[in-house]
Amino acid sequence: MFEKKITKSVYDWLDEYGDSHQNYYNEVIHWICVPLIIFSVLCLLWIIPTPKLFEHFYVTINWCILFITISLIYYLLLSVKLAIAISAFAFFLTYLIYLIEQSDLSLYLVSIGMFVVGWIGQFIGHLIEGKRPSFAQDLQFLMIGPIWLIASLYRRLNISF
Repeated sequence: MFEKKITKSVYDWLDEYGDSHQNYYNEVIHWICVPLIIFSVLCLLWIIPTPKLFEHFYVTINWCILFITISLIYYLLLSVKLAIAISAFAFFLTYLIYLIEQSDLSLYLVSIGMFVVGWIGQFIGHLIEGKRPSFAQDLQFLMIGPIWLIASLYRRLNISF
């Protein structure tokens, strides 16, 4: 009853997501705003206090790392090759978070600013496109956006996934 199988292939998800991302300007906006939103969400998860239970691990485990791990499992179920690329991107973003945390910048303010700018851009892109964002149909599309970008890059480089 509570089991939900992945009934769509990665190609089904990407094609369906791509239906509302046909306009060149909307696509360019997504190339900028999707990474901004991902980064901002990871930053916000990074600063949430972590339970004492997680302090006993050799590797720092926080809500950001936990979210990335669960997301990577989801992506692995869809496509190993896309999951590899998104994991490299996630590693890069966590390193940037670490650098910002070590600087004089406020990780909270940086992430809120990027989040707001990213979503404003997304909605402008969809106004230009003339179609509602895919996540209005299914929240799972919030997870598809990042791999849609990677799949687009793979296609341009003739890399199968």
